[in-house]
Amino acid sequence: MGRILIRGEEGHAIIDEVAPLPDEVVLDKPGKNAFYATNLDELLRSRGIENLIVTGVTTDVCCSATTIAANDRGFNAFVVADAVASYSPERHAAALAVIAAQGGIFGWVTDSASVLAAFAAVNN
Repeated sequence: MGRILIRGEEGHAIIDEVAPLPDEVVLDKPGKNAFYATNLDELLRSRGIENLIVTGVTTDVCCSATTIAANDRGFNAFVVADAVASYSPERHAAALAVIAAQGGIFGWVTDSASVLAAFAAVNN
């Protein structure tokens, strides 16, 4: 597939419907995990962030690689099962199982309803 998701390559651009706001951080991620060759670790630590909510594609590649990298760096990663996707339902399920194995060896798997309920509880 060549150099996918790399700045200047086909398919890299952010679509207008989800374009970042002017003050939002944008990472150019040259590898499979969002920590590789980016300043994500520094950005999170400088803001005192310890808990991450992981969404996106693909469950079995970028999402799981980022979750494992976050765990290696001491962050708590929560993967939102219905907000990540893979080209294969079997690989999606397997990746989530690996992340959640042994009580969350790499992170925790949850769903969007639980995340929204947690946010609502904190904001009330």
